[in-house]
Amino acid sequence: MTTHPVHSRSAGRRPVSWGTPLTYALALAVAAVSIAPILYVVVGGFRTTPQIVADPAGLPDPWVFDNYARVLTQSNFWRQAFNSAVVALGTTLGVVVLGLSAAFVLARYAFRGREALHTFFTLGLLFPAGAAILPLYLMLRDLNLVNSYYAVILPQVAFQLPLTIVILRPFLAAIPRELEDAAAIDGAGRIGFLWRVALPLSRPALVTVGVLAFVASWNAFLLPLLVLGDVNLHTLPLGVQNFSSQFSTDTAGVLAFTSLAMLPALLFFTLAEKHIVGGLQGAVKG
Repeated sequence: MTTHPVHSRSAGRRPVSWGTPLTYALALAVAAVSIAPILYVVVGGFRTTPQIVADPAGLPDPWVFDNYARVLTQSNFWRQAFNSAVVALGTTLGVVVLGLSAAFVLARYAFRGREALHTFFTLGLLFPAGAAILPLYLMLRDLNLVNSYYAVILPQVAFQLPLTIVILRPFLAAIPRELEDAAAIDGAGRIGFLWRVALPLSRPALVTVGVLAFVASWNAFLLPLLVLGDVNLHTLPLGVQNFSSQFSTDTAGVLAFTSLAMLPALLFFTLAEKHIVGGLQGAVKG
């Protein structure tokens, strides 16, 4: 008589793990906390101030588009958006060019004091920018840079360089020496190797530092507030403050202006999110 093994119904089943559902639940909770204020500001711009006062957490009833139209046509929004774009793009360009140059030297050149220099840049991450505001303003005033784009761009580049070097150096250091030797055999010097080999291979990290610099510059408030006294040079964060002070009773209009001011940086960050994650992962592995 042939006997067959009796298989339990639970045989082959993996034990239920609550780690993944818990992770998703926590991720959704964090996303809700992060997204809820943004949605409130955007949706609030489609309401009237009496609606917001009567029901702060309600939905528009009816939807009002006049607030956004008024911000785009009657305020100084477009001039401030242009100023923000000039400052953010100038900061991003300076951060990428100078950060790439410094990180390339620290990653590919061997010289005495290299690690100490890298540590010096790393310690810059611990330096609070607010502590340098007063001496920075005095220095910019002595250089006759106050009330100019340079008064915002140059300090922001300096404050962003430590993070940029920390992210870029592992990417550049991870490039095999064989590629550098092959480039040298083909007649490429150090600059040629940087431009033709290192730059394309470090693209995720470059996008990461570029996006981080752009978003930080676009949202900067304290530095432009102190060095840009000319209203025609004000950026969008200053425009939000001016608009909210001028129309303090127009809550719906302030919400509409705020949502339009943060929209470009939010879209820019969202579109480059995958590149940012890849760049940070590469920096950690390096």
